[in-house]
Amino acid sequence: MTTNAIQIIEAELGIFIRRFIAATTNKKVGNLDRAAYLLLHQISTHGSAGVKALAEEFQLDISTISRQTAALEQKGYLYRIPDPQDGRAYSMQLTDAGTEELALNKQARLAYLTKHLQDWTEEDQQRFGELLNKFNDTF
Repeated sequence: MTTNAIQIIEAELGIFIRRFIAATTNKKVGNLDRAAYLLLHQISTHGSAGVKALAEEFQLDISTISRQTAALEQKGYLYRIPDPQDGRAYSMQLTDAGTEELALNKQARLAYLTKHLQDWTEEDQQRFGELLNKFNDTF
């Protein structure tokens, strides 16, 4: 890959991330910030998980994930499932309210993407999705 290509990717990613976050979190769309959305999405997609597993998945400190999950638990979006073999450990699972809030936020994000990709061919959309997946898998 050329230095120019890397520079273009770096700049375009920065612009995309800023615009996408602004569009999906600055509007009054539910109560989820980016971190909350990603945590709820991870648990919804992959099932209940402990804070250690979530910290590893997002490459964050356990203390950070603990604070974020505690805030979501306080809002009623998550609840704890005790580990039967280790009384100190637990996994987090979505509540019905968490599932509903996630769905509202996801719907808003999908509407935003649909609006902005409406002029793209199905093939271009598919290829872009595949390349983003490949990019994310790199990390």
